[in-house]
Amino acid sequence: MKLTKKDLIVKRTHKEVYKCEEGIVKIFESSHSKADVFNEALNTARVEETGLNIPKLKEVQEIDGKWAIVIEYKAGKTLEELMKEYPEKVNDYMSQFVDLQLQVHSKKAPLLNKLKDKLARQINSLKELDATARYDLLTRLEGMPKHDKVCHGDYNPSNVIVGEDGSMSIIDWAHATQGNASADAAMTYLLFALKDQKLADLYLDLFCKKSDTAKQYVQQWLPIVAAAQLTKNNDFEKEFLMKWINVFDYQ
Repeated sequence: MKLTKKDLIVKRTHKEVYKCEEGIVKIFESSHSKADVFNEALNTARVEETGLNIPKLKEVQEIDGKWAIVIEYKAGKTLEELMKEYPEKVNDYMSQFVDLQLQVHSKKAPLLNKLKDKLARQINSLKELDATARYDLLTRLEGMPKHDKVCHGDYNPSNVIVGEDGSMSIIDWAHATQGNASADAAMTYLLFALKDQKLADLYLDLFCKKSDTAKQYVQQWLPIVAAAQLTKNNDFEKEFLMKWINVFDYQ
């Protein structure tokens, strides 16, 4: 596979994303965990089997000593781009965004990793929190109901591709797990709130209305998922996330 600089569409700290004849090629830095690369590929394959409209996994290969994932190309714009281009349609777009997430939550993939296990590992690994804070978070996590719904883990408008016909497909399943849908919603709320609190509130209102979920129930997950998000070591997000970790009394 030959890739050139003109094929490059996204550059991140640990990966580069190219578009070519074969599809979308995500090339990870050599320092990136090989296990994480294969886990992302496996997640994608397992979510594919649920019948959701996602780009299909094509192959995993090594390119110039770096591991790469090749997936199907889906033409269109991201929902994030459309929300910025047509602000007058934000309410409609958000409604469709929530409907799509509820479609994800309606699926099951029994071989995906469990969300609770992942959150527990992330909380245990945090150096920013002392042992007492970690214990409180883990106790709260253990007390939350155990579900087995497909959860994206990074569901936000930049990960939704909208085709010219209006069809939507979800990309980037690196963080997919099976677990509680309200935990997934809490993460989406935080991702919105990092950029725009009004959009975050609109999202949460619509999610709770459409899923018939009490807002307080989603909010109970916020300290837990905020702590998990801290493990990404983003200095810009740290102060914001710490506020959410401390915002509710642990029960």
